[in-house]
Amino acid sequence: MSAEIIDGKAIARQIQHELHRAVQAFRKRTGAAPTLRVLLVGDDPASHSYVRAKARTCAAVGVEEETLHLPAETPEAKLLSILQKLNADPGVHGILVQLPLPDHVNTQRILEAIDPRKDVDGFHPINVGRLALGLPTMEPCTPRGIVELLHRSGHSPVRKHVVIVGRSNLVGKPLMNMLTRKTERENATVTVCHTGTPDLAPFTRQADIVVVAAGRPNTLTGAMIRPGAVVVDVGVNRIDDPDAPRGYRLVGDVDFDSVREVAAAVTPVPGGVGPMTTAMLAYNTLLAACHQVEGLPLGTAPVNET
Repeated sequence: MSAEIIDGKAIARQIQHELHRAVQAFRKRTGAAPTLRVLLVGDDPASHSYVRAKARTCAAVGVEEETLHLPAETPEAKLLSILQKLNADPGVHGILVQLPLPDHVNTQRILEAIDPRKDVDGFHPINVGRLALGLPTMEPCTPRGIVELLHRSGHSPVRKHVVIVGRSNLVGKPLMNMLTRKTERENATVTVCHTGTPDLAPFTRQADIVVVAAGRPNTLTGAMIRPGAVVVDVGVNRIDDPDAPRGYRLVGDVDFDSVREVAAAVTPVPGGVGPMTTAMLAYNTLLAACHQVEGLPLGTAPVNET
């Protein structure tokens, strides 16, 4: 048995085509362009790579994006001042602060300073709370992308048992809140495991779908899943590889070779969840623009297929 490889790049391209049409329709209706500002502090290579990917996706769908690149030593007060100006600018519909921030900056204080209506990452406490309550809100891009990936690849989580490995505020917790909503697209039974779980295998072997967001290579192996399960690998880890052109290669949290021999379907790294995350960022920016410019409720999707 060899698993289906779920092509996140292809699915993200499909969403981008849909978004491009929706953005053009928004421009025609309003005379405005959905606009995103990204705050990038410092010179972390991974952060720069992520921001470039986000910029490419925005350009492809017609979202106007500008990255404000600031030195690593930028004072927290300066960042708060910039955010205050972006919040007050009606021409800016989405704001994203690229994480991680330098150690001298209080990350939570920065995230809380973003206008919740412009919080396209879905990290503001108001948006987190609304998601937990099942209310319309800005949904975090990676969990939203995972739900879309499952649906569009034919592996709906509805009435399935989903085991999430990881309890972060970025992926594990919001994905749990999304998948347990009583909707036609989610409505799953969810188990959350984490670093405090003594033995993962008894839980992951029960799952129809396993989502691994632990931040550690080889967290999940083929021996830890039941035959026919669907595995979504959220992890992105750099490991040394002298044979690779850059001296390293990217791997996920899943032992891909062993899992693909047991699973029905698995996402690759790279090329799985990553492209979906950037597509959902563009989607959220359009959603925010529709809300702010046209007064549409946040729960009103500007793209019918998503």
